[in-house]
Amino acid sequence: MSTKDYVEKDYYKSLGVAKDADPTTIKKAYRKLARELHPDKNPGDAKAEARFKEVSEAYDVISDPQKRKEYDEARTLFGGGGFRPGGFSAGGGSRFDMSDIFGSGGGLGDLFDGLFNSGGSSSRRTQSTAARGSDLNADVSIGFDEAVHGATLPLQVTSPGVCNTCHGSGAKPGTSPRRCPRCDGTGFVASNQGAFSFSEPCVDCRGTGQLIDDPCPECGGQGITNQTRTINVRIPAGVRDGAKLRLAGKGTPGSRGGPAGDLFVTVRVGKHNLFGRKGDDLTLVVPITYAEAALGATIRVPTLDGSVALKVPPGTPSGRTMRVRGRGVATKRGTGDLLVTVEVAVPQKLSHEEREALEKYASAVAADPRPQITAAVQRGADHG
Repeated sequence: MSTKDYVEKDYYKSLGVAKDADPTTIKKAYRKLARELHPDKNPGDAKAEARFKEVSEAYDVISDPQKRKEYDEARTLFGGGGFRPGGFSAGGGSRFDMSDIFGSGGGLGDLFDGLFNSGGSSSRRTQSTAARGSDLNADVSIGFDEAVHGATLPLQVTSPGVCNTCHGSGAKPGTSPRRCPRCDGTGFVASNQGAFSFSEPCVDCRGTGQLIDDPCPECGGQGITNQTRTINVRIPAGVRDGAKLRLAGKGTPGSRGGPAGDLFVTVRVGKHNLFGRKGDDLTLVVPITYAEAALGATIRVPTLDGSVALKVPPGTPSGRTMRVRGRGVATKRGTGDLLVTVEVAVPQKLSHEEREALEKYASAVAADPRPQITAAVQRGADHG
Protein backbone atom coordinates (compact mmCIF):
# COMPACT_ATOMS: atom_id res chain seq x y z
CA MET A 1 0.00 0.00 0.00
CA SER A 2 1.55 3.32 -1.05
CA THR A 3 1.58 6.48 1.05
CA LYS A 4 -0.42 8.14 -1.72
CA ASP A 5 -3.18 5.58 -1.20
CA TYR A 6 -3.06 6.23 2.54
CA VAL A 7 -3.58 9.96 1.99
CA GLU A 8 -6.14 9.91 -0.81
CA LYS A 9 -8.38 7.00 0.29
CA ASP A 10 -10.77 7.37 3.21
CA TYR A 11 -11.02 3.81 4.51
CA TYR A 12 -13.30 4.78 7.38
CA LYS A 13 -15.77 6.25 4.91
CA SER A 14 -15.53 3.14 2.73
CA LEU A 15 -16.68 1.00 5.67
CA GLY A 16 -19.14 3.58 6.98
CA VAL A 17 -17.56 3.81 10.45
CA ALA A 18 -16.21 6.63 12.57
CA LYS A 19 -12.46 7.24 12.85
CA ASP A 20 -12.50 6.15 16.51
CA ALA A 21 -14.56 3.01 15.84
CA ASP A 22 -13.53 -0.02 17.90
CA PRO A 23 -12.43 -3.31 16.25
CA THR A 24 -15.80 -4.98 16.87
CA THR A 25 -17.69 -2.20 15.09
CA ILE A 26 -15.24 -2.29 12.19
CA LYS A 27 -15.56 -6.07 11.79
CA LYS A 28 -19.37 -5.91 11.97
CA ALA A 29 -19.50 -3.19 9.30
CA TYR A 30 -17.12 -5.11 7.02
CA ARG A 31 -19.03 -8.37 7.28
CA LYS A 32 -22.32 -6.65 6.47
CA LEU A 33 -20.88 -4.94 3.38
CA ALA A 34 -18.99 -8.06 2.26
CA ARG A 35 -22.20 -10.09 2.30
CA GLU A 36 -24.08 -7.43 0.33
CA LEU A 37 -21.32 -6.85 -2.26
CA HIS A 38 -19.88 -10.35 -2.70
CA PRO A 39 -19.47 -11.29 -6.41
CA ASP A 40 -21.52 -14.46 -5.85
CA LYS A 41 -24.50 -12.32 -4.82
CA ASN A 42 -23.98 -9.78 -7.63
CA PRO A 43 -22.94 -11.77 -10.72
CA GLY A 44 -21.85 -9.57 -13.58
CA ASP A 45 -22.12 -6.34 -11.53
CA ALA A 46 -18.82 -4.51 -12.11
CA LYS A 47 -19.69 -1.70 -9.68
CA ALA A 48 -20.46 -4.14 -6.87
CA GLU A 49 -17.22 -6.01 -7.57
CA ALA A 50 -15.17 -2.77 -7.44
CA ARG A 51 -16.91 -1.75 -4.23
CA PHE A 52 -16.23 -5.22 -2.76
CA LYS A 53 -12.51 -4.78 -3.47
CA GLU A 54 -12.59 -1.27 -1.98
CA VAL A 55 -14.23 -2.54 1.22
CA SER A 56 -11.79 -5.47 1.47
CA GLU A 57 -8.81 -3.12 1.04
CA ALA A 58 -10.17 -0.76 3.70
CA TYR A 59 -10.74 -3.58 6.18
CA ASP A 60 -7.26 -5.00 5.53
CA VAL A 61 -5.74 -1.70 6.67
CA ILE A 62 -7.85 -0.51 9.60
CA SER A 63 -8.42 -3.97 11.09
CA ASP A 64 -4.64 -4.28 11.59
CA PRO A 65 -3.49 -2.14 14.56
CA GLN A 66 -0.06 -1.35 13.06
CA LYS A 67 -1.39 -0.53 9.59
CA ARG A 68 -4.19 1.55 11.09
CA LYS A 69 -1.69 3.54 13.18
CA GLU A 70 0.45 4.30 10.12
CA TYR A 71 -2.64 5.17 8.07
CA ASP A 72 -3.91 7.60 10.73
CA GLU A 73 -0.46 9.17 11.05
CA ALA A 74 -0.16 9.64 7.29
CA ARG A 75 -3.59 11.26 6.97
CA THR A 76 -2.94 13.51 9.96
CA LEU A 77 0.42 14.63 8.58
CA PHE A 78 -0.50 15.09 4.92
CA GLY A 79 -4.23 15.75 5.16
CA GLY A 80 -4.20 18.34 7.93
CA GLY A 81 -2.63 21.25 6.04
CA GLY A 82 1.04 20.81 7.01
CA PHE A 83 1.75 18.86 3.83
CA ARG A 84 -0.18 18.23 0.64
CA PRO A 85 0.19 15.45 -1.94
CA GLY A 86 1.03 18.03 -4.62
CA GLY A 87 4.00 19.48 -2.74
CA PHE A 88 4.92 21.76 0.14
CA SER A 89 6.82 24.93 0.83
CA ALA A 90 9.92 25.22 2.99
CA GLY A 91 11.54 28.37 4.28
CA GLY A 92 11.81 30.98 1.55
CA GLY A 93 8.85 29.79 -0.47
CA SER A 94 10.57 27.18 -2.64
CA ARG A 95 8.19 24.33 -3.47
CA PHE A 96 9.11 20.64 -3.50
CA ASP A 97 7.18 18.14 -5.60
CA MET A 98 6.10 15.09 -3.58
CA SER A 99 5.14 12.96 -6.59
CA ASP A 100 8.46 11.11 -6.62
CA ILE A 101 7.97 10.08 -3.00
CA PHE A 102 4.39 8.98 -3.50
CA GLY A 103 5.22 7.18 -6.72
CA SER A 104 7.92 5.05 -5.07
CA GLY A 105 5.23 2.85 -3.48
CA GLY A 106 6.94 2.91 -0.06
CA GLY A 107 5.22 2.79 3.32
CA LEU A 108 4.94 5.56 5.86
CA GLY A 109 8.20 4.60 7.55
CA ASP A 110 10.09 4.92 4.25
CA LEU A 111 8.58 8.34 3.66
CA PHE A 112 9.69 9.61 7.09
CA ASP A 113 13.16 8.14 6.65
CA GLY A 114 13.49 9.79 3.25
CA LEU A 115 12.39 13.20 4.48
CA PHE A 116 14.20 13.52 7.78
CA ASN A 117 17.03 10.99 7.86
CA SER A 118 20.03 10.35 5.70
CA GLY A 119 20.20 6.68 6.60
CA GLY A 120 17.05 5.23 8.16
CA SER A 121 16.07 1.72 9.09
CA SER A 122 17.41 -0.81 6.61
CA SER A 123 14.93 -3.45 7.72
CA ARG A 124 11.94 -1.20 7.00
CA ARG A 125 13.38 -0.09 3.68
CA THR A 126 14.03 -3.61 2.53
CA GLN A 127 10.50 -4.55 3.51
CA SER A 128 9.14 -1.69 1.38
CA THR A 129 10.34 -3.40 -1.81
CA ALA A 130 7.91 -6.29 -1.27
CA ALA A 131 5.09 -6.26 -3.81
CA ARG A 132 1.75 -8.07 -3.88
CA GLY A 133 1.24 -10.51 -6.72
CA SER A 134 -1.25 -9.85 -9.50
CA ASP A 135 -4.80 -11.18 -9.49
CA LEU A 136 -5.67 -13.85 -12.05
CA ASN A 137 -8.92 -14.59 -13.86
CA ALA A 138 -10.10 -17.96 -15.13
CA ASP A 139 -13.29 -19.63 -16.38
CA VAL A 140 -14.61 -23.05 -15.42
CA SER A 141 -17.45 -24.86 -17.19
CA ILE A 142 -19.69 -27.23 -15.22
CA GLY A 143 -22.84 -29.21 -15.86
CA PHE A 144 -26.31 -28.24 -14.68
CA ASP A 145 -26.38 -31.02 -12.05
CA GLU A 146 -22.93 -30.03 -10.74
CA ALA A 147 -24.11 -26.44 -10.33
CA VAL A 148 -27.15 -27.57 -8.35
CA HIS A 149 -25.41 -30.08 -6.09
CA GLY A 150 -21.93 -28.51 -5.92
CA ALA A 151 -18.62 -30.05 -6.98
CA THR A 152 -14.85 -29.86 -6.57
CA LEU A 153 -13.04 -29.57 -9.90
CA PRO A 154 -9.35 -29.37 -10.86
CA LEU A 155 -8.43 -26.17 -12.69
CA GLN A 156 -5.16 -25.71 -14.55
CA VAL A 157 -3.73 -22.20 -14.31
CA THR A 158 -0.64 -20.99 -16.14
CA SER A 159 0.96 -17.96 -14.51
CA PRO A 160 4.28 -16.63 -13.20
CA GLY A 161 5.50 -18.55 -10.16
CA VAL A 162 8.57 -18.99 -7.99
CA CYS A 163 11.38 -20.54 -10.02
CA ASN A 164 11.88 -24.17 -9.04
CA THR A 165 15.58 -24.07 -9.91
CA CYS A 166 16.72 -21.14 -7.76
CA HIS A 167 13.66 -21.13 -5.45
CA GLY A 168 13.11 -17.45 -6.12
CA SER A 169 16.60 -16.15 -5.33
CA GLY A 170 17.42 -15.46 -8.99
CA ALA A 171 20.94 -16.84 -8.51
CA LYS A 172 22.40 -19.94 -10.14
CA PRO A 173 22.19 -23.00 -7.85
CA GLY A 174 25.27 -23.14 -5.64
CA THR A 175 25.61 -19.35 -5.60
CA SER A 176 23.84 -16.60 -3.68
CA PRO A 177 22.99 -12.95 -4.29
CA ARG A 178 25.32 -10.50 -2.56
CA ARG A 179 24.50 -7.29 -0.73
CA CYS A 180 24.57 -4.23 -2.94
CA PRO A 181 27.56 -2.09 -1.87
CA ARG A 182 26.05 1.13 -3.20
CA CYS A 183 22.97 1.09 -0.94
CA ASP A 184 24.35 -1.35 1.68
CA GLY A 185 21.44 -3.71 1.05
CA THR A 186 18.69 -1.21 1.81
CA GLY A 187 17.55 -0.79 -1.78
CA PHE A 188 17.61 3.01 -1.42
CA VAL A 189 20.24 5.75 -1.61
CA ALA A 190 20.05 9.23 -0.11
CA SER A 191 19.89 12.33 -2.30
CA ASN A 192 20.41 15.74 -0.70
CA GLN A 193 18.36 18.70 -1.91
CA GLY A 194 19.12 21.75 0.15
CA ALA A 195 17.96 21.32 3.72
CA PHE A 196 16.22 18.01 3.00
CA SER A 197 17.44 14.51 2.30
CA PHE A 198 15.37 12.29 0.00
CA SER A 199 15.71 8.56 -0.53
CA GLU A 200 15.26 6.97 -3.93
CA PRO A 201 15.64 3.41 -5.30
CA CYS A 202 19.20 2.31 -5.89
CA VAL A 203 20.03 2.22 -9.62
CA ASP A 204 22.56 -0.60 -9.22
CA CYS A 205 20.27 -3.17 -7.60
CA ARG A 206 16.98 -1.60 -8.78
CA GLY A 207 15.75 -1.31 -5.24
CA THR A 208 16.20 -4.98 -4.31
CA GLY A 209 19.24 -4.47 -2.08
CA GLN A 210 20.98 -7.40 -3.76
CA LEU A 211 23.20 -8.03 -6.78
CA ILE A 212 23.23 -11.31 -8.72
CA ASP A 213 26.61 -12.05 -10.31
CA ASP A 214 25.67 -15.48 -11.73
CA PRO A 215 21.97 -15.49 -12.74
CA CYS A 216 19.86 -18.64 -12.66
CA PRO A 217 19.80 -20.18 -16.17
CA GLU A 218 16.14 -21.12 -15.79
CA CYS A 219 14.67 -17.71 -14.93
CA GLY A 220 17.50 -15.39 -16.02
CA GLY A 221 17.85 -13.93 -12.55
CA GLN A 222 14.19 -12.92 -12.21
CA GLY A 223 13.32 -15.58 -9.63
CA ILE A 224 10.05 -16.39 -11.41
CA THR A 225 9.02 -18.54 -14.38
CA ASN A 226 5.75 -19.33 -16.13
CA GLN A 227 4.32 -22.44 -14.51
CA THR A 228 1.20 -24.55 -14.84
CA ARG A 229 -0.51 -25.32 -11.56
CA THR A 230 -3.51 -27.48 -10.82
CA ILE A 231 -5.85 -25.90 -8.28
CA ASN A 232 -8.88 -27.66 -6.83
CA VAL A 233 -11.86 -25.30 -7.06
CA ARG A 234 -14.80 -25.97 -4.77
CA ILE A 235 -18.03 -25.04 -6.52
CA PRO A 236 -20.73 -24.33 -3.89
CA ALA A 237 -24.14 -25.96 -4.28
CA GLY A 238 -26.63 -23.74 -6.05
CA VAL A 239 -24.07 -21.62 -7.91
CA ARG A 240 -25.53 -19.62 -10.79
CA ASP A 241 -24.25 -19.11 -14.31
CA GLY A 242 -21.79 -16.19 -14.41
CA ALA A 243 -21.02 -16.28 -10.68
CA LYS A 244 -17.49 -15.29 -9.64
CA LEU A 245 -15.59 -17.22 -6.99
CA ARG A 246 -12.62 -15.65 -5.19
CA LEU A 247 -9.74 -17.91 -4.18
CA ALA A 248 -7.58 -15.82 -1.87
CA GLY A 249 -3.83 -16.16 -2.34
CA LYS A 250 -4.11 -18.36 -5.45
CA GLY A 251 -3.04 -15.68 -7.91
CA THR A 252 0.47 -14.69 -8.97
CA PRO A 253 3.02 -15.04 -6.13
CA GLY A 254 4.27 -11.77 -4.65
CA SER A 255 7.82 -10.56 -5.12
CA ARG A 256 10.42 -10.21 -2.37
CA GLY A 257 8.20 -11.65 0.30
CA GLY A 258 5.00 -9.88 -0.75
CA PRO A 259 1.64 -11.68 -0.54
CA ALA A 260 0.21 -13.56 -3.51
CA GLY A 261 -2.69 -12.13 -5.50
CA ASP A 262 -6.13 -13.72 -5.73
CA LEU A 263 -7.69 -15.98 -8.34
CA PHE A 264 -11.17 -15.04 -9.58
CA VAL A 265 -13.01 -17.94 -11.22
CA THR A 266 -16.07 -17.26 -13.39
CA VAL A 267 -18.48 -20.21 -13.44
CA ARG A 268 -20.20 -21.16 -16.71
CA VAL A 269 -23.17 -23.49 -16.21
CA GLY A 270 -24.37 -25.73 -19.04
CA LYS A 271 -28.00 -26.29 -20.05
CA HIS A 272 -30.20 -29.21 -18.93
CA ASN A 273 -32.26 -31.19 -21.42
CA LEU A 274 -35.40 -30.98 -19.24
CA PHE A 275 -35.03 -28.35 -16.53
CA GLY A 276 -34.58 -24.62 -16.63
CA ARG A 277 -33.73 -22.33 -13.72
CA LYS A 278 -35.21 -19.12 -12.37
CA GLY A 279 -33.28 -18.00 -9.30
CA ASP A 280 -33.42 -20.92 -6.87
CA ASP A 281 -36.50 -22.42 -8.58
CA LEU A 282 -36.38 -25.13 -11.23
CA THR A 283 -38.74 -24.92 -14.21
CA LEU A 284 -40.19 -27.83 -16.16
CA VAL A 285 -42.65 -28.04 -19.10
CA VAL A 286 -44.84 -31.20 -19.11
CA PRO A 287 -47.20 -32.15 -21.98
CA ILE A 288 -50.65 -33.54 -20.99
CA THR A 289 -53.57 -34.86 -23.02
CA TYR A 290 -56.81 -32.96 -23.51
CA ALA A 291 -58.62 -35.60 -21.46
CA GLU A 292 -56.17 -35.14 -18.54
CA ALA A 293 -56.65 -31.37 -18.69
CA ALA A 294 -60.46 -31.60 -18.91
CA LEU A 295 -61.10 -34.46 -16.49
CA GLY A 296 -58.12 -33.99 -14.17
CA ALA A 297 -55.38 -36.51 -13.48
CA THR A 298 -52.43 -37.37 -11.27
CA ILE A 299 -49.20 -37.58 -13.23
CA ARG A 300 -45.60 -38.19 -12.21
CA VAL A 301 -43.02 -35.58 -13.07
CA PRO A 302 -39.21 -35.85 -12.76
CA THR A 303 -37.04 -33.98 -10.27
CA LEU A 304 -33.26 -33.75 -10.12
CA ASP A 305 -33.14 -36.62 -7.64
CA GLY A 306 -36.21 -38.73 -8.50
CA SER A 307 -39.86 -38.01 -9.27
CA VAL A 308 -43.01 -36.69 -7.57
CA ALA A 309 -46.76 -37.05 -8.11
CA LEU A 310 -48.48 -33.92 -9.45
CA LYS A 311 -52.25 -33.49 -9.30
CA VAL A 312 -53.75 -31.80 -12.35
CA PRO A 313 -57.16 -30.35 -11.37
CA PRO A 314 -60.13 -30.82 -13.75
CA GLY A 315 -60.45 -27.98 -16.25
CA THR A 316 -56.76 -27.06 -16.17
CA PRO A 317 -55.94 -24.69 -19.06
CA SER A 318 -52.90 -25.18 -21.24
CA GLY A 319 -49.97 -23.08 -19.98
CA ARG A 320 -50.91 -23.20 -16.29
CA THR A 321 -47.94 -23.36 -13.90
CA MET A 322 -48.14 -25.38 -10.69
CA ARG A 323 -45.66 -25.26 -7.81
CA VAL A 324 -44.07 -28.27 -6.11
CA ARG A 325 -42.48 -26.86 -2.96
CA GLY A 326 -38.99 -27.78 -1.85
CA ARG A 327 -37.96 -29.51 -5.09
CA GLY A 328 -35.81 -26.70 -6.48
CA VAL A 329 -32.19 -25.71 -5.87
CA ALA A 330 -30.82 -25.93 -2.32
CA THR A 331 -28.54 -23.01 -1.32
CA LYS A 332 -27.51 -21.25 1.88
CA ARG A 333 -30.59 -19.07 1.45
CA GLY A 334 -32.90 -22.11 1.49
CA THR A 335 -34.43 -24.46 -1.08
CA GLY A 336 -36.37 -23.29 -4.10
CA ASP A 337 -39.43 -24.92 -5.69
CA LEU A 338 -40.16 -26.87 -8.87
CA LEU A 339 -42.41 -24.88 -11.23
CA VAL A 340 -44.28 -27.23 -13.56
CA THR A 341 -46.00 -25.73 -16.60
CA VAL A 342 -48.51 -28.08 -18.29
CA GLU A 343 -49.22 -27.80 -22.00
CA VAL A 344 -52.04 -29.64 -23.76
CA ALA A 345 -50.54 -31.79 -26.48
CA VAL A 346 -52.50 -31.79 -29.75
CA PRO A 347 -52.06 -35.06 -31.69
CA GLN A 348 -50.74 -34.68 -35.21
CA LYS A 349 -52.49 -37.83 -36.47
CA LEU A 350 -55.70 -39.52 -35.35
CA SER A 351 -56.79 -43.13 -35.71
CA HIS A 352 -60.26 -43.90 -37.09
CA GLU A 353 -61.57 -44.61 -33.59
CA GLU A 354 -60.06 -41.39 -32.18
CA ARG A 355 -61.57 -39.28 -34.93
CA GLU A 356 -65.04 -40.79 -34.42
CA ALA A 357 -64.78 -40.20 -30.67
CA LEU A 358 -63.76 -36.56 -31.14
CA GLU A 359 -66.49 -35.91 -33.70
CA LYS A 360 -69.05 -37.40 -31.33
CA TYR A 361 -67.68 -35.23 -28.53
CA ALA A 362 -67.75 -32.10 -30.70
CA SER A 363 -71.38 -32.65 -31.60
CA ALA A 364 -72.25 -33.16 -27.94
CA VAL A 365 -70.59 -29.92 -26.76
CA ALA A 366 -73.26 -27.32 -26.11
CA ALA A 367 -71.20 -24.52 -24.50
CA ASP A 368 -69.51 -21.96 -26.73
CA PRO A 369 -65.84 -21.59 -25.63
CA ARG A 370 -65.59 -18.12 -27.28
CA PRO A 371 -68.88 -16.28 -26.82
CA GLN A 372 -67.39 -12.78 -27.19
CA ILE A 373 -65.68 -13.70 -30.45
CA THR A 374 -68.85 -15.31 -31.77
CA ALA A 375 -70.87 -12.22 -30.87
CA ALA A 376 -68.38 -9.93 -32.63
CA VAL A 377 -68.47 -12.09 -35.73
CA GLN A 378 -72.27 -12.01 -35.70
CA ARG A 379 -72.31 -8.19 -35.41
CA GLY A 380 -69.98 -7.97 -38.38
CA ALA A 381 -72.26 -10.23 -40.39
CA ASP A 382 -75.29 -8.13 -39.52
CA HIS A 383 -73.52 -4.94 -40.63
CA GLY A 384 -72.42 -6.63 -43.80
